[in-house]
Amino acid sequence: MGTGTSQGVPIIGCKCEVCKSEDPRDHRLRTSVLLRKEQKNILIDCGPDFRQQMLRAGVTSLDAIVLTHEHNDHIIGLDDVRPFNYMQRRDMTVYATERVEASLKKRFEYIFAERRYPGAPMITIERIYPDQPFTVDGVLFTPIEVLHGALPILGFRVKDFTYLTDVKTIADSELQKVKGTDTLVINALRHQKHYSHLNLEEAIAMISKIGPKRAYLIHISHNMGLYEDIAGLLPANVTAAHDGLVVKV
Repeated sequence: MGTGTSQGVPIIGCKCEVCKSEDPRDHRLRTSVLLRKEQKNILIDCGPDFRQQMLRAGVTSLDAIVLTHEHNDHIIGLDDVRPFNYMQRRDMTVYATERVEASLKKRFEYIFAERRYPGAPMITIERIYPDQPFTVDGVLFTPIEVLHGALPILGFRVKDFTYLTDVKTIADSELQKVKGTDTLVINALRHQKHYSHLNLEEAIAMISKIGPKRAYLIHISHNMGLYEDIAGLLPANVTAAHDGLVVKV
């Protein structure tokens, strides 16, 4: 649904060649992924481009939202679940850890107020835990705890598909949960090192350590360069993802 970093690409006011590129693969909304199984649609993360992403992909039903962590580029689109509330005549189920839930209730106080105003989004929180697999509409999720700088956040494995965003480091015990993955999605912010995200070199090294059949890079900033240029730097089993990419797993 989106493959960009917190500011998206292009960035407001930026005149670099990436932000001025006419290649649609260089246009990146904030990072998010939609998992589809039969008639079920499950979204991982709900950033500020949520509405635009749903419209662009023609999504008319959404069963649940699973959150990796509480940063704005991963949660702040929650107000726009309202059309799904109206169409589906039910609350939107949001899966989140205790810390993320507390952040949601602070930032979206009006959603969780005892006396909600008419028309406010309707959300039900389902608590999840880093060490406990959980099921969303019959789909089994295994949480993978990683560090986003010093902040513990979650990635998720669903069968042979693993989704890791905003990773900087991962403990060996958590890495074992990822081993055997066929399809890996992982962040790669830019070429230069960053304190809370993998850069390209680090991402490729982690992919090599995990050993998936194929890997896709996400959470990419304009500092990574043009899509066409990135492609020439990657191993054969690694692809820079782009918005709208559909992968069968």
